[in-house]
Amino acid sequence: MSDLKKELHQLCVNYARKIMEAAELAIADAHKASTDDTKSSAGDKYETGREMMQQETNRNMAQLNEANKLLVALNRIGTTGVSTHAEPGSVIVTSNGNFYLAISAGSLALSGKTYFAVSPASPVGNMLNGKKAGDEFTLNGKRYKIESVI
Repeated sequence: MSDLKKELHQLCVNYARKIMEAAELAIADAHKASTDDTKSSAGDKYETGREMMQQETNRNMAQLNEANKLLVALNRIGTTGVSTHAEPGSVIVTSNGNFYLAISAGSLALSGKTYFAVSPASPVGNMLNGKKAGDEFTLNGKRYKIESVI
């Protein structure tokens, strides 16, 4: 079962790295565009264009920073061992889906099954945290019964 955790963990790492690569590429593109932009007789147009590129760079820097935080959070999560209660790094099988408690990375497909990577700080992650097999909870009017915690 630790292989399952390792594979889900790696999918989350890949998710965070993909966000980082996209942000880095967008930052490089914006930087190149700003250095290629030459000042024309319409000075205001030039300044507006540079400001828009700077704002785009700032947005992408924020995205890069958030992706880095995801990687830091993932580095703190163990991928070996079996949990008796849900905690970061746990795989939780419920009556309404399978969850990997790590980061919010959405739906992950692995070996023909779907797992939802959720952050412990998310509403569903908060409900899962500390639960064990046999526990139940309701979220958004939907009842979940925990079948197993790995």
